[in-house]
Amino acid sequence: MTTRRNFLSTGAALGGLSMLGLPRPAFAAGETLTGVSYLPPSYADLAYGSQGLVDRVNEAGQGVVALDYHDSARLLSADEQLPALRAGTIDFMFHTTSYVTRSLPMLGVLGLPGVVGALYENPDRLRRGAPLFELIAGELAKQGITCLSLGGGIMEPEYVWSIESAPITSLAEIKGKKIRLVSFEASAALEHFGAAPVRVPSSELYIALERGTVDAAVANISTINGRSIQEQVHYAYRLPVTGFAIGVFLTTRRWESLSDEVRQVFMQGVDWFDQESARAANQDWFRDKYWPTFQEGGLQVVDPSAEELTEFDTINADVRQIWLEEVGEEVGQQAIALAMGEGA
Repeated sequence: MTTRRNFLSTGAALGGLSMLGLPRPAFAAGETLTGVSYLPPSYADLAYGSQGLVDRVNEAGQGVVALDYHDSARLLSADEQLPALRAGTIDFMFHTTSYVTRSLPMLGVLGLPGVVGALYENPDRLRRGAPLFELIAGELAKQGITCLSLGGGIMEPEYVWSIESAPITSLAEIKGKKIRLVSFEASAALEHFGAAPVRVPSSELYIALERGTVDAAVANISTINGRSIQEQVHYAYRLPVTGFAIGVFLTTRRWESLSDEVRQVFMQGVDWFDQESARAANQDWFRDKYWPTFQEGGLQVVDPSAEELTEFDTINADVRQIWLEEVGEEVGQQAIALAMGEGA
């Protein structure tokens, strides 16, 4: 019987053969590549792009390449994915960028307060071939990681969702509120306005809001819908606190070891993923389905004023500076400028 432990042991051995320059076992129907994602199909909005890439490669690659794809963290947890990729246990992974910014800090630009709003409104800045994408990909390559796509843009930013008894509809109302926050960038950004960060996994968020453990949550609308949080919150303050993209990654060593034919087939799926992943989630699900349904159910939606956005960006300059010190001032400033549409 093949168990997860057996798979990891065998996969690590195969990865070791690759690092020694020895051939990996071939499969009768061509090359088989093992890939993972921690996202379950129930998150149809976010999973649509990754499953679509897999389906297209498998359809076009018959006799050339087959993707053995494991979603829902069935093979590896979110935290295990990047180490397994580097070890050669898996061949490719889909990952939300916010999960791996500590290991791949260049991806942090996609979640910086003051930057995510401009990136969301201008998805072409993150498409394959765009200067910002190429800059990010080049920096990741220095760490031995090949990023083939970031889904063609970031997902709709994470906003502030609050309960009826503790409304947050302005920057001033953040003060003193217990807010579920996950990323460093989001926590630092709202602490400037007096928030008390509370770390709550999405699986426990519904009950935390119901019991008043937290007054509000910073989350993407996919999490709100996927966990039925709209049943507990009354206000959505659409302040672009932070954000993320979903990317497809391989090690550069593994990507370069593939034949031209395999890479060409894989790129058919990547090109579709780059055009459709973020677009479909942001428009077909979020804009056209979730927001209208939530508002019909009584959700009060409040957009920040231009003055509030300016104040939020100005006060969070230090959050951006911390990131700049991580990645290097020159490359970091270039990335921010490209994200803001100020350079090429």
